[in-house]
Amino acid sequence: MLQPLSIVWDFDPVFFSIGSFDIRYYGVMWALAILIGAKLFDNFVKREGLPSSVSESIFIYGTLATIIGARLGHCLFYDPVEYLRQPWTIITGFRDGGLASHGAAVGLLIGLWLFSRRNRLPYIWSLDRIMIAVGIGGAVVRLGNLFNSEIFGTATTLPWGFEFVRSNIWLNRFAPNPVHPTQIYEALCYLATFAILCWLYYGRDMARRRPGVLFGIGLIGVFLTRFLIEFIKVEQEAFEQGWALDMGQWLSIPFILLGFYMIYRGFSRPEVVPAAVKPAAQPTAVHPKKSRKKQ
Repeated sequence: MLQPLSIVWDFDPVFFSIGSFDIRYYGVMWALAILIGAKLFDNFVKREGLPSSVSESIFIYGTLATIIGARLGHCLFYDPVEYLRQPWTIITGFRDGGLASHGAAVGLLIGLWLFSRRNRLPYIWSLDRIMIAVGIGGAVVRLGNLFNSEIFGTATTLPWGFEFVRSNIWLNRFAPNPVHPTQIYEALCYLATFAILCWLYYGRDMARRRPGVLFGIGLIGVFLTRFLIEFIKVEQEAFEQGWALDMGQWLSIPFILLGFYMIYRGFSRPEVVPAAVKPAAQPTAVHPKKSRKKQ
């Protein structure tokens, strides 16, 4: 009997080691996502003629808020009893993993509010533009999950199924059957969201014409993707077994609803006509003064 095609994924998650300290690809992907986001935001600031201090402060507010929110979100949403019993492991257990995208979203919303107040910018200005960075950043982080052989899907007979031979979950529950590489599914959807948002920002000037619409589209692109793919994804915690919707889906619903509301809000208000960019003034020719002859 012919066996279905599959991909044996035997990827070493350690990028390099310094003694007993391992630098994993997952951490590298998080750092890369943050750097890409900072570079994009710097481009937005320059394109819109804002001072460079704006892009410098987003790196501080955005990075700290995202990482702290992601860590606290994991501790609160997925294993609150353990972390309440040993709260110091919120910090000491950071190297063992445990970052939640929903917590990162909440942290980023708070960080952007502080950033907007600090730079005297409308909050919606920051939200619209950060979603472009979130699209590409989410794709990069999901590749980190792929390198870690984690957060994959249920068994499949599709030819692109993966055998995560370094994962104890796969070995104990699914071997030798391949499973859905849901990390790749999500990454591709986030890349599509990123492409749409870039087109709307650069090609349609949507951020200035319809404030809030980019934020809404980004929320739907990210969290509706998460909601749908969760149906074929292995639950992350044992307490989720038997739930009609898992924790990731319940946490995604408020963001999806907020996304639809922001799109409705953006299109129900009068369109803002962006001021035309004034061409640079041409230097005027200086003619030498003619000397008058004394009469």
